[in-house]
Order: sequence, then C-alpha cells, then structure tokens
Amino acid sequence: MSKPINLKKTIEVIERMKLAKIGNYQKWEVMIKKINKKQTLSPEELQYYSNLTRIYKDSTISNRTKIYHTKLSQEDEKPPCKECGEDSLYYCNMNDQYFCNIHVVGHDKNEV
Repeated sequence: MSKPINLKKTIEVIERMKLAKIGNYQKWEVMIKKINKKQTLSPEELQYYSNLTRIYKDSTISNRTKIYHTKLSQEDEKPPCKECGEDSLYYCNMNDQYFCNIHVVGHDKNEV
C-alpha cells in the first residue's frame, strides 16, 4: 500500500522547482493541474518528480556556495552525458544538464 502524497506540500515543491527553472516547465504545469484536479500522477511523472527532488534534497547546495554539481546516487537515473552520450555521473543545477566524469569540469563559463 503506498503512502498518499501531501498535495499542498507537493505543489509547493513543484512551484519552487518551476520558478527556479529546474526541470521541464511544461511537465511541472501538467503535474500541478492534475494534482489540483485530484487526478493520479502517472508513474513517469512520479519518477520525474522524485528524481529531481531527491537530487536537491540530498545535495549540499546552499545559497552561498558555488557547488553546481551533484553526484548521482546508484538509485538515480543516469541519462546520457550532454557532451559524449556516455552514462552521466553528475547533475549540474545551473543548466539542468547531466555530465560524465570527464566532461563535468569546465563545461560552463559561469562556474568557478
């Protein structure tokens, strides 16, 4: 038996992710509409939500740090690296991209 989600808290988290331009804006909009109408989210939507929120919940990113990359855990989905297509090991919160061990360094001029 699955635990029911807290609708108010879920919408609050999605709104924050949407405003921070994390993830796909259109996906967030669809999910918010479904939650407001008390419709069940699809397994793909739940997985998308849980993957992104787990990355941010477990990271050590704070407002004053310049840590842009979060190492993916074994449970996280490993999309292809933006540069070479190999399995990614890092998620960059600056541009919502995934990178392998080789290409994670120096991919963005805004980083320190």
